Amino acid sequence: MPENALPPVADLLETARVVALPLVTRFRGIDLREAVLFEGPEGWTEFSPFAEYDDDEAATWLEASIDFGWRPTPPTLRDRIPVNATVPAVDADSVAAVLARFPGCRTAKVKVAARDQTLAQDVARVRAVREALGPEGRVRLDANGGWNVDEAEHAIHALAEFDLEYVEQPCASVPELAEIRRRTGYMDIPIAADESVRRATDPLAVAEAGAADLLVIKAQPLGGIRRALAVVGAAGLPVTVSSALDTSVGLAMGAALAAAVPALDYDCGLGTASLLAADVSRDPLRPEDGSVPVRRILPDPALLDRFAADGDRTAWWLARLERCHALLSERG
Repeated sequence: MPENALPPVADLLETARVVALPLVTRFRGIDLREAVLFEGPEGWTEFSPFAEYDDDEAATWLEASIDFGWRPTPPTLRDRIPVNATVPAVDADSVAAVLARFPGCRTAKVKVAARDQTLAQDVARVRAVREALGPEGRVRLDANGGWNVDEAEHAIHALAEFDLEYVEQPCASVPELAEIRRRTGYMDIPIAADESVRRATDPLAVAEAGAADLLVIKAQPLGGIRRALAVVGAAGLPVTVSSALDTSVGLAMGAALAAAVPALDYDCGLGTASLLAADVSRDPLRPEDGSVPVRRILPDPALLDRFAADGDRTAWWLARLERCHALLSERG
């Protein structure tokens, strides 16, 4: 297919399957992860923007899905990707069970700043992770923009004793990130940007403002592997590649991106299939010895049937796909 050509929407709908996969632990406010899977000339691909995202934002995710399904992936520089464990906002006594689902992972990303939890709960959770990983393990935090600058400064001080690798998106806006980076610079704890890259009109703004030490890159939200690599090249900052709680099909897209990044100094957030109680493949992309392989995923027809979304949700997702396809057509 020509570089900028858009396949007809009928080609996407012909093989489209909508799934609803249960999670092991409630994560990001959901118990089921819904996604549309469809097959292109290069293999199966995934369209799974979160339900609250508007069509304009979701259309960029569809662009990535088409790119992965219809165009060859860029050359790879590595065939396995080291990954981190992901610890949701669970009670401290549940941390060990979560980490056990990520065999061999030397790094853990811990969710903090949940609206329904306190800083004391965050401290207890991070302490439990540090104790489980030991002094050689790496602990990073992800606040998803949940703090204002003063709250972030207070929280980073409270959590610094656990030898943090970095703090991801402590505040929501680029100016706030720049301010918290200035205030905590003496602590030598890097600030990472996620939402300020993947949900920004200009994904390079955070780098240009000097508001982050590294970027968290995700394939679907940035419009595909090639566009994400362009952001990496233009930003000139270290990066890690993460997922958006994808099925193993979507994780394969993230792994292909991570395999093509010139320098990969941080473990990647591509082990999140371990947070799913079910997946679409008999051979899911789960961590083994702390890493995942770079490979395509072939969904199992029986699993697609077993975890098919109900009629109303299927209709909702397919209508959304059609609207997003129409937006991509308008964008040219």
